[in-house]
Amino acid sequence: MADVWDRLAALPPVPTPPGIRAAVLVPLFDDGAGDTRLVLTKRPDHMRTHAGDMVFPGGRLEAGEGPVEAALRESWEEIALPPAAVEVLGGLAPVTTRDQHNVIVPVVARIDRNVELVPDDREVELIVEPTIDELCDEERWSLDDFVGHTLWFFEFPEGVLWGATAFMVRDLLSYLR
Repeated sequence: MADVWDRLAALPPVPTPPGIRAAVLVPLFDDGAGDTRLVLTKRPDHMRTHAGDMVFPGGRLEAGEGPVEAALRESWEEIALPPAAVEVLGGLAPVTTRDQHNVIVPVVARIDRNVELVPDDREVELIVEPTIDELCDEERWSLDDFVGHTLWFFEFPEGVLWGATAFMVRDLLSYLR
């Protein structure tokens, strides 16, 4: 998709809704082979929350932080992505998880992928970098019931993208289709 960056210029600014408790970075990059890729992480199975889930780097805001600062800090802690390698493009609609009070703000960014991403094994089992074209393939997405809610699912060999993160990816793709 040659015009990914032009299309992402339509993103709104990063929101700061009342009740925001967490932020994630939605990192994108050109892979040098003509594809734009998204960076996802898989959480280890030993995690207290969201064990084994495919997610974006991110987490809770600390005192005095906004969503951009939290997303950058968490990305540094989880995958060693230096803040200097990140260009914030805008934000997606805030989402919640099963806990409706846990408001998460997605921060979309273009990253310099020439830096080596190193997963912190306490929080990240592995890094997965699908292409936007793969994610735009509607045949790979399914809608299924999960505890009385209809959710999107996308299977990778490494794991399943679902829930709040799948919702964020679908929101991102709405700007790119």
